[in-house]
Amino acid sequence: MSVAETDLDERPRDFIRDIVRSDLATGRVEAVVTRFPPEPNGYLHIGHAKSICLNFGVGRDFGGRCHMRFDDTNPTREEHEYIDAIQRDVRWLGFDWGEHLYFASDHFECLYEWARHLIRGGDAYVDDLSADEIRERRGTLTEPGADSPWRDRPADESLDLFARMRAGEFPDGARVLRARIDMASGNINMRDPVLYRIRHAEHPRTGADWCIYPTYDFAHGQSDAVEGVTHSLCTLEFEDHRPLYDWLIERLPTPCVPRQYEFARLNLTYTVMSKRALIRLVQEGHVAGWDDPRMPTLCGMRRRGVPPEAVRDFIGRIGVAKAGNLVDVAMLEHCIRDRLNKRAPRRMGVLDPLKVVIENYPAGEEEALEAVNNPEDREAGVRAVPFGREIFIERDDFMEEPPRKFFRLAPGREVRLRYAYFVTCTGVVRDASGEVVELRCRYDPETRGGNAPDGRKVKGTLHWVSAARAAPAEVRLYDRLFGKPDMSARGDFIADLNPDSVTVLRDCRVEPEARNTAEGAVVQFERQGYFCVDPDTTKDNLVFNRTIGLRDTWAKIRRAEGRRARGGNGP
Repeated sequence: MSVAETDLDERPRDFIRDIVRSDLATGRVEAVVTRFPPEPNGYLHIGHAKSICLNFGVGRDFGGRCHMRFDDTNPTREEHEYIDAIQRDVRWLGFDWGEHLYFASDHFECLYEWARHLIRGGDAYVDDLSADEIRERRGTLTEPGADSPWRDRPADESLDLFARMRAGEFPDGARVLRARIDMASGNINMRDPVLYRIRHAEHPRTGADWCIYPTYDFAHGQSDAVEGVTHSLCTLEFEDHRPLYDWLIERLPTPCVPRQYEFARLNLTYTVMSKRALIRLVQEGHVAGWDDPRMPTLCGMRRRGVPPEAVRDFIGRIGVAKAGNLVDVAMLEHCIRDRLNKRAPRRMGVLDPLKVVIENYPAGEEEALEAVNNPEDREAGVRAVPFGREIFIERDDFMEEPPRKFFRLAPGREVRLRYAYFVTCTGVVRDASGEVVELRCRYDPETRGGNAPDGRKVKGTLHWVSAARAAPAEVRLYDRLFGKPDMSARGDFIADLNPDSVTVLRDCRVEPEARNTAEGAVVQFERQGYFCVDPDTTKDNLVFNRTIGLRDTWAKIRRAEGRRARGGNGP
């Protein structure tokens, strides 16, 4: 589908989209085809979200399409589990590939024939050197590499050996197929790179049909060409691979000529983006699995209650650039809060309960008070919360000897109970160790709804739950997995793990309506933060994960920047 030239300026702008816009306007391409090509050897993380949003977004914005393709060329590291998880994550993020699901393994026969084409043309040869010997001869950034003694092997001999490699005649590592390019090239990727290697391993899709497999560099670009991809969008680490990508395309009978363009990958503070590092975290038990809510994986973010719209919003805000930079995680957290603030229903939950007995409230009686579901959404309506003689408040909301700016409950002090009444603390009850275990209060029945008819004001408003009707819950408070802002620096990242990245509270109380929250759905516990129901929830054990707290450091940063830009310090 072509896009009218008059429509091109209405699309989002970045340097990738400007290239696509120009290609359509000049007629270099008639229809835009991109692809998202993950290797199925791990779970997707927030860094992949940038590539997903860009590739699917460009296809959508210009009336084209985006393919989902798994570059499954390494059977020793790939599993069906990852294939299924990746598709699930991309769909969760809000994108779909329709009928255009591909695998590099779909093209194995074609790639094999194209490798034979290179051999016949003198552009590839079978090499008997071991992997270590090839590495030793590759040279350095300042010294050229050394030719293999098999570099001038006749094409017929290489064709015969390559066929015998495919037939399984040789063990792993005995031989490889290499491109014949230039061992003195300033780009080490062009120093006769390996195109095929022997791997006697079961493949997740092709089983034992193959025992030779193309390298990523050979399969990636050629699969693009087979599928008719017009714009191959890669992160910057593939920039030095582009000359090889182009060299192969020029020498093969491909049906089209994709062009590769590179953009900066996402680097996020307090976050590890290396797939190897994430695998280590899982395998060594530093986290509970790939979907641990502390992980930057998309499935971990989903389990933590992060809405996909917030991730897309974040990716849109950081934009697409050529130069890399370190993005403050507070910006992602701001996007999460912004989305949840608009849609998350409000509930009351007490994480560290302290019992309060309202002595002048009629014993055995209960009333239903009206509470707003979401002040940001008028259509969300209201709910009824039960109120009675005994309630729970947060232990931190009471101090016997409060400091000057402590406006919550203290002996002799009056505060407002959210949606309920004004109450005044009249006494405390201690256990044998002297710890306060219960408060005694009196309420003003004329202040129902939290307003005094005589106009008197109180500075403190507390959330609460009915002691008789509240539901017990386990609450998991998640924080950043790492304690160092820049995790891209070299070093043992395990040493930077935050020992306080999770706290489990097992004696919490939540209002009755919170029990009706669906798995994965997010609510705001007033004054506490945003929480979602975890899959570990059972009939007898309600489990909430803290998605994020209420404090928005990014918004504070932006306001400060705005004040500085205006040349003042005021609000």
